[in-house]
Amino acid sequence: MRAFGWIGDEFKKHKLDHLLTNWCVIAGEARDERLWHDPAVTIKANHAVLAHPRLTGISQHHLAALVEKLARPWEAAVKDHQYQVRVGARKRAAGAGAGHRLVFVDRLVATLIHLRHDLPHAVLGRLFGVDRSTVTRAGSQIRVLLAERGCAVPNRPGVRLPTLSDVFAYAQAEGVELRLDATEVQVRRPRAGRGGQRAFVAGKKKQDTMKATVVADHRGRTLWTGFLRPGRMHDATAVRLEGIDACFRHFSEVEVLLDDGYFGLRRDHPGQAITPPRKPNRSALPEFHERWKHHRHTHSSDRITVEHALADHKRWKQLTRWTHRHENLPGHRRTGLRPHREHLKSTADGATTPHPLSRTHS
Repeated sequence: MRAFGWIGDEFKKHKLDHLLTNWCVIAGEARDERLWHDPAVTIKANHAVLAHPRLTGISQHHLAALVEKLARPWEAAVKDHQYQVRVGARKRAAGAGAGHRLVFVDRLVATLIHLRHDLPHAVLGRLFGVDRSTVTRAGSQIRVLLAERGCAVPNRPGVRLPTLSDVFAYAQAEGVELRLDATEVQVRRPRAGRGGQRAFVAGKKKQDTMKATVVADHRGRTLWTGFLRPGRMHDATAVRLEGIDACFRHFSEVEVLLDDGYFGLRRDHPGQAITPPRKPNRSALPEFHERWKHHRHTHSSDRITVEHALADHKRWKQLTRWTHRHENLPGHRRTGLRPHREHLKSTADGATTPHPLSRTHS
């Protein structure tokens, strides 16, 4: 099965050969490679393998929780769409007509695999035994449901933080010190002759990128992610467009750790926007330089958790390099983050670390 050799190598690497024994059932001899290229051949993939954390990026427990929480909203959205198509109530009895060839659980799994590995819809259609267009429609439905959930609040089941003001309200009520930073996703260069080409060229990477702002807590758990902006936009400008100035004014007790790119916020909101100390003059006494190094190291150690949160986001392949249309990336980014927040395991000292397989956050 050379066509899916990369999946087999990944499973063998992690000693999951027993799952490959039932990887798929083909109408014919499975060892004949010609059958893989025959469109008349039916490929039925083992759903237990497709739902494995190495493919979906989340644990089995988290997947079951997503199915339970999103099944009813998906069914309601489908019925609402059918009502709009019919322009009125249904005329046939409930259950009549053709059913879904791709059930809700398979739709969710296919969407997660696409977000995790950027697997083409045509390949996913072959794995699930449906047409490519079916997978495309399923992904558009599931991504909306995932993006509407918002970020989970630690130790607060059912509570979500959809906006930046909600994050500041939560931080002030719980006494949480926030960490904020921006991350970039490489995108395709706009077509020649179209306006706005320079807007996407980031000065740091010298590439066409789009930028998003991420807020995390002291344990590296993502609390909020903003909308994507052109890569040429400054980090401070991007977060100001999200309304952080108003949040600082209304929640005066919230402190946010920032890097050197946010000195303007520290000037406008002293005591709340905390950046690394400025380097002393060369003529300053040696003890001032030592004190500056110590405070800068302490600030970096406290702020490093937001870098860990950004690293977890990059585990989704589509958030590393986006090769599709620019206008479709914002929804994909906010969707790709949702499954990465639910599960944590507690260590002996009481700290909380991400799950080793799904790297999820709660």
